[in-house]
Amino acid sequence: MGVELQGIGMTSRRTRLRLIQRLRDHGIRNERVLQAMTEVPRHIFLDEALSHRAYEDTALPIGYGQTLSQPYIVAKMTEILLEHEPETPRRVLELGTGSGYQSAILANLVDEVFSVERIKPLQDRARDRLRKLSLRNVTLKHADGGIGWPEKGPFDGIIVTAAPKELSPELMDQLADGGIMVAPVGEERQMLVKVVRQGDEFVTTDIEPVRFVPLLGGVVR
Repeated sequence: MGVELQGIGMTSRRTRLRLIQRLRDHGIRNERVLQAMTEVPRHIFLDEALSHRAYEDTALPIGYGQTLSQPYIVAKMTEILLEHEPETPRRVLELGTGSGYQSAILANLVDEVFSVERIKPLQDRARDRLRKLSLRNVTLKHADGGIGWPEKGPFDGIIVTAAPKELSPELMDQLADGGIMVAPVGEERQMLVKVVRQGDEFVTTDIEPVRFVPLLGGVVR
């Protein structure tokens, strides 16, 4: 990787490692997740004017009313998704590509990532960034994320990066038996939940209160 990907100053590896230590301090334990977050350069997923803030543990704007999620939340959701190790999810659906950062983290940890984004300019930028990182196991689709990607299902894992009022049966049906979904749910009050499919049953566990942008329908060209 060149200097741009490695980072300098506020985007240097040393700054990145300080963030990783904060994630450890906040309870992230999965070493594979921490390693992926060490290696993936978060600063390239932001506009240049904000890149110096890339390794703060905070959500940052990426345009179109969307945000790059707080690193702790990215790490927590990814850690939950991988909980069933050694049965690591092989095929993961992501709803809300956004900047592409979560896609990049997942691409380092699972075999295939299928990511849906409703805002075309965000998807185009994400594709360029993923290409720059030579991540070829991510397939992108411009569509309404609320309905998932049924043609590519079922999925071992589903990760939702914007908050629906409730999880739709159509989306839950795309989860493979034994699969796991991680999603923020709610409007004014949102809860990060884990849903595990056991045959025709879905077991839901509340994780912690969160704050995400709402999951909206329709597409933006």
